[in-house]
Amino acid sequence: MSNFTINPNLLCVIPPRLHKVEDITKILDKHPEIKFVSLVAIDLAGNDTDEKIPIADFHDNLTNYLNGDAVQTDGSSVVLPGIATLNDGKVDLIPDPDVVWFVDYNYSHIDPVTGLPVGTLRIPSFLQHNGKPVCSRSVLKKSAEFFESKMMEILKNNPDICRELGFEFDELARINLITATELEFWVNSPDEKISTEQLSISQELQEQYWKRTKGVVRTALEQVILLLGNYGFNPEMGHKEVGGVKAAISSTGDFHFIMEQLEVDWKYSDALQGADYEISARIFIKEIFRLHGLDVSFNAKPLNGVAGSGEHTHVNAVAFLKNGKKINLFAPEDMSRDYLSRIGWGSLFGIMKHYDLINPFVSSSTDAFSRLKPGFEAPTHCVASIGMDVATPSRNRSVLLGVVRSENKRAVTRFELRSPNPHTNTYLCLAAVYQCMLDGIEYMISSGKDTKALEAEFIKPYGAEGEYLDKDRLYRCEEDIFETMTNEERDRLFGKPSATVYDSMLVLSEHKNVTSILCAGDVFDRIILDSYARAMLDRWEMELSQRVIPNNRSALRSYTKRNDDSSEYDNELWNNILAKKNYLAKNTADSRSLFDRIKEAIDNKDLSLVSALQLEMNDLMDEIRSLYKEYCNNQI
Repeated sequence: MSNFTINPNLLCVIPPRLHKVEDITKILDKHPEIKFVSLVAIDLAGNDTDEKIPIADFHDNLTNYLNGDAVQTDGSSVVLPGIATLNDGKVDLIPDPDVVWFVDYNYSHIDPVTGLPVGTLRIPSFLQHNGKPVCSRSVLKKSAEFFESKMMEILKNNPDICRELGFEFDELARINLITATELEFWVNSPDEKISTEQLSISQELQEQYWKRTKGVVRTALEQVILLLGNYGFNPEMGHKEVGGVKAAISSTGDFHFIMEQLEVDWKYSDALQGADYEISARIFIKEIFRLHGLDVSFNAKPLNGVAGSGEHTHVNAVAFLKNGKKINLFAPEDMSRDYLSRIGWGSLFGIMKHYDLINPFVSSSTDAFSRLKPGFEAPTHCVASIGMDVATPSRNRSVLLGVVRSENKRAVTRFELRSPNPHTNTYLCLAAVYQCMLDGIEYMISSGKDTKALEAEFIKPYGAEGEYLDKDRLYRCEEDIFETMTNEERDRLFGKPSATVYDSMLVLSEHKNVTSILCAGDVFDRIILDSYARAMLDRWEMELSQRVIPNNRSALRSYTKRNDDSSEYDNELWNNILAKKNYLAKNTADSRSLFDRIKEAIDNKDLSLVSALQLEMNDLMDEIRSLYKEYCNNQI
């Protein structure tokens, strides 16, 4: 269906102001192509629910839906371990009237009466269990409301901060948390294989980054941007990313052997709406490229040895005044003197000091950790860049967080968190970020420090005492940390990062600040945190035993001896490879293979051992790939 075109006359959204019985009835009567309704809740694993409720049933119960009456579902269909149990599994879906509702069209199913694609009204919703909200959307909603109410209280009690930002407290209407996303993904022609070596060489030569898109990829990307515009995303741009190879052209003029990395960006919105946009964007992108015969991968690391996909997440906070004016709370009074306002510094302090509380919601899969390795423009360590000086904005791509600013545009000032990937649960990630920001802001207030004193603490040298920040940590670096430092130096200066899902989830049970920070304002609670950690660990164990190890075993079988007239050097290389292969995958009378020991540790629930053995396996697989490449290159 490469002749697919976008119909600009389709109804795409129903905004909150029209979420009234009479308005919705009129809209649906006017659009008979909308045949179904789906209540879209987000479980703790970040999965979105999708059920097809016939539009007639929705009409009949519309008043009940809008009054918050629930649609019941089985807890086994969502990821809520320890909450929705076998003997108490009923979960309720509650529509959210305060955000945009989207219409998702099936372009492969045309309504014979209207001649239009059949549509499903997707209504963002909450999951409740025994009357208690238990989903990712509800956690973010509580976090945003808690942050905004606390900030109103802080500003009321500290009118000097308001004046620094250019307003009086009595002029303030509300505080809003703002977010935006840069979404990276890979597209490829699914029936054609392209070697990792080709992709790696192209990446090193930077042959694809920001280059002109061509053929079917260009068409699909342009349609994605137009479609996101129709849905109110306010897209800013779409472009090629660093990964990919030049496509081949056939005798008919069509491109094939397509493997490209792309990025799509859209403008900011408030926290909950922004996270909803991201879920819908992934659906629209996959559908448009599929209609052109291309597969889309949102995996963090779809291919070893080439660039993974990130999902840079931008955050800041805005004060809305009663006269309609907007004030960026992160921007300082004097942009030529300071990097950030006091609120901005406090927020940055909280994120950087407590990133170990945020990371479990950012990197929660083996795929996510596979991306976070040196050499691929992905952050590995917790360090920030604020700019070489106030006049030189940060462009350091090796750090975890960048302070984005422009001396001439106060509204631009924000944080870019570079560690998330397309499968990061943005709802829980943002909620954790906001909780940590509040902790840093409260320190800023209690310290009484001005912007220069806060700056001095943030840029303090390694080993210098800090009132809030740790002594033996460096929080700011403007150099490429991969080019100028060894991994040992990075671990010493910035702290050793989690390397497996087990490492990351362990923090949620052991960290002394979990309750005081994440659970403040009842945003998270012990039940939600335990359920989330259990879900991520269960998935990690299953992926290791049923996907990672089988894939590694298959890869090992593909590494075969090439010929019989090898040199002594070749034989030495091959024997080294063979020894590592046997250690990984082959049992003997005297020993168990590493693969089997990992599975045995999983069965015994010795997760600490599983974590250690996984790292050993990963290192050995990397060594074998490198050795086999050297071995093959030496064949003539």
